[in-house]
Amino acid sequence: MLGRHRKALSRLGRLFANGAVEKIYWAVTQGIPAQDRGRIDAPLTKLTPGKGWKMVVDPAGRKAVTDWRVLGSAGGLAWIECQPRTGRTHQIRVHLASLGCPVLGDPVYGDGDGPLHLHARAVTLPLYPSRDPIRVEAPVPAHMRAAL
Repeated sequence: MLGRHRKALSRLGRLFANGAVEKIYWAVTQGIPAQDRGRIDAPLTKLTPGKGWKMVVDPAGRKAVTDWRVLGSAGGLAWIECQPRTGRTHQIRVHLASLGCPVLGDPVYGDGDGPLHLHARAVTLPLYPSRDPIRVEAPVPAHMRAAL
Protein backbone atom coordinates (compact mmCIF):
# COMPACT_ATOMS: atom_id res chain seq x y z
CA MET A 1 0.00 0.00 0.00
CA LEU A 2 1.23 3.43 -0.82
CA GLY A 3 -0.22 6.79 0.17
CA ARG A 4 0.61 9.44 -2.42
CA HIS A 5 -0.04 12.36 -0.09
CA ARG A 6 -0.32 13.01 3.65
CA LYS A 7 -4.12 12.67 3.80
CA ALA A 8 -4.07 9.32 1.96
CA LEU A 9 -1.23 8.04 4.12
CA SER A 10 -3.14 9.01 7.26
CA ARG A 11 -6.29 7.24 6.04
CA LEU A 12 -4.33 4.07 5.21
CA GLY A 13 -2.69 4.15 8.63
CA ARG A 14 -6.08 4.35 10.36
CA LEU A 15 -7.46 1.45 8.31
CA PHE A 16 -4.51 -0.76 9.28
CA ALA A 17 -4.57 0.37 12.94
CA ASN A 18 -8.31 -0.36 13.21
CA GLY A 19 -7.91 -3.84 11.71
CA ALA A 20 -10.07 -2.99 8.68
CA VAL A 21 -7.52 -4.26 6.14
CA GLU A 22 -7.73 -7.99 5.44
CA LYS A 23 -4.38 -9.64 4.66
CA ILE A 24 -3.98 -13.19 3.39
CA TYR A 25 -0.67 -15.02 3.30
CA TRP A 26 0.17 -18.48 2.00
CA ALA A 27 2.92 -20.57 3.54
CA VAL A 28 4.40 -23.97 2.85
CA THR A 29 5.47 -25.48 6.15
CA GLN A 30 7.69 -28.31 7.28
CA GLY A 31 5.22 -30.43 9.19
CA ILE A 32 1.45 -30.61 9.25
CA PRO A 33 -0.61 -29.12 12.11
CA ALA A 34 -2.70 -31.51 14.23
CA GLN A 35 -5.89 -29.55 13.43
CA ASP A 36 -7.04 -28.24 10.05
CA ARG A 37 -7.59 -24.69 11.30
CA GLY A 38 -7.16 -22.51 14.33
CA ARG A 39 -6.21 -19.24 15.94
CA ILE A 40 -2.83 -18.50 17.45
CA ASP A 41 -3.04 -15.83 20.14
CA ALA A 42 0.56 -15.56 21.30
CA PRO A 43 2.18 -12.22 22.21
CA LEU A 44 5.58 -11.50 20.68
CA THR A 45 8.67 -9.66 21.82
CA LYS A 46 12.04 -8.94 20.27
CA LEU A 47 14.99 -10.98 21.54
CA THR A 48 18.52 -9.69 20.93
CA PRO A 49 21.01 -12.42 21.90
CA GLY A 50 24.49 -11.21 20.89
CA LYS A 51 24.52 -10.75 17.13
CA GLY A 52 21.24 -10.13 15.36
CA TRP A 53 17.74 -10.43 16.74
CA LYS A 54 14.57 -12.46 16.42
CA MET A 55 11.02 -12.44 17.69
CA VAL A 56 9.82 -14.89 20.35
CA VAL A 57 6.53 -15.79 21.99
CA ASP A 58 6.42 -14.00 25.34
CA PRO A 59 3.35 -13.50 27.58
CA ALA A 60 4.68 -10.01 28.40
CA GLY A 61 5.09 -9.16 24.68
CA ARG A 62 2.84 -7.24 22.30
CA LYS A 63 -0.47 -8.80 21.27
CA ALA A 64 -0.20 -10.97 18.15
CA VAL A 65 -3.07 -12.99 16.65
CA THR A 66 -3.07 -15.15 13.51
CA ASP A 67 -5.98 -17.17 12.11
CA TRP A 68 -4.91 -20.09 9.91
CA ARG A 69 -6.26 -23.04 7.94
CA VAL A 70 -4.67 -25.91 6.05
CA LEU A 71 -5.41 -25.79 2.33
CA GLY A 72 -3.54 -29.01 1.51
CA SER A 73 -0.80 -31.36 2.65
CA ALA A 74 1.49 -34.07 1.28
CA GLY A 75 4.91 -35.53 1.94
CA GLY A 76 5.27 -33.94 5.37
CA LEU A 77 4.55 -30.43 4.02
CA ALA A 78 1.44 -28.31 4.55
CA TRP A 79 -0.01 -25.45 2.51
CA ILE A 80 -1.42 -23.02 5.06
CA GLU A 81 -3.43 -19.84 4.58
CA CYS A 82 -2.81 -17.26 7.31
CA GLN A 83 -4.78 -14.17 8.20
CA PRO A 84 -2.84 -12.03 10.65
CA ARG A 85 -5.21 -10.00 12.82
CA THR A 86 -2.33 -7.92 14.14
CA GLY A 87 0.81 -6.77 12.35
CA ARG A 88 3.90 -7.77 14.30
CA THR A 89 7.32 -8.30 12.75
CA HIS A 90 7.79 -11.96 11.70
CA GLN A 91 4.40 -12.77 13.23
CA ILE A 92 3.38 -15.53 10.82
CA ARG A 93 6.82 -17.12 10.84
CA VAL A 94 6.96 -17.25 14.66
CA HIS A 95 3.35 -18.38 15.04
CA LEU A 96 3.66 -21.23 12.54
CA ALA A 97 6.92 -22.34 14.16
CA SER A 98 5.10 -22.36 17.52
CA LEU A 99 2.68 -24.92 16.01
CA GLY A 100 5.67 -27.12 15.23
CA CYS A 101 5.34 -26.26 11.54
CA PRO A 102 8.02 -23.72 10.57
CA VAL A 103 7.88 -22.10 7.14
CA LEU A 104 9.89 -24.03 4.56
CA GLY A 105 13.22 -22.32 3.94
CA ASP A 106 13.13 -20.27 7.15
CA PRO A 107 16.68 -20.08 8.55
CA VAL A 108 15.66 -18.17 11.71
CA TYR A 109 12.55 -19.96 13.01
CA GLY A 110 13.04 -23.27 11.22
CA ASP A 111 15.94 -25.40 10.08
CA GLY A 112 15.79 -24.62 6.38
CA ASP A 113 17.79 -22.72 3.91
CA GLY A 114 16.84 -21.66 0.43
CA PRO A 115 13.98 -19.39 -0.47
CA LEU A 116 11.40 -18.64 2.20
CA HIS A 117 8.04 -20.19 1.28
CA LEU A 118 5.85 -17.37 2.59
CA HIS A 119 3.77 -15.31 0.17
CA ALA A 120 1.63 -12.19 0.67
CA ARG A 121 -1.25 -13.57 -1.40
CA ALA A 122 -3.99 -10.92 -1.14
CA VAL A 123 -5.03 -7.72 0.53
CA THR A 124 -8.53 -6.25 0.77
CA LEU A 125 -8.76 -2.55 1.49
CA PRO A 126 -12.08 -0.83 2.33
CA LEU A 127 -10.81 2.53 1.14
CA TYR A 128 -14.11 4.24 0.29
CA PRO A 129 -17.25 3.76 2.43
CA SER A 130 -19.62 4.00 -0.57
CA ARG A 131 -17.64 1.61 -2.85
CA ASP A 132 -16.74 -2.05 -2.78
CA PRO A 133 -13.40 -2.78 -1.10
CA ILE A 134 -10.32 -2.90 -3.29
CA ARG A 135 -8.90 -6.44 -3.50
CA VAL A 136 -5.47 -7.14 -4.89
CA GLU A 137 -4.14 -10.67 -5.40
CA ALA A 138 -0.52 -11.54 -6.15
CA PRO A 139 0.50 -14.54 -8.27
CA VAL A 140 2.37 -17.35 -6.56
CA PRO A 141 6.15 -16.92 -6.93
CA ALA A 142 7.96 -19.53 -9.03
CA HIS A 143 9.92 -20.97 -6.11
CA MET A 144 6.68 -21.92 -4.30
CA ARG A 145 4.74 -23.45 -7.21
CA ALA A 146 6.23 -26.95 -6.99
CA ALA A 147 5.65 -27.17 -3.23
CA LEU A 148 2.04 -26.00 -3.58
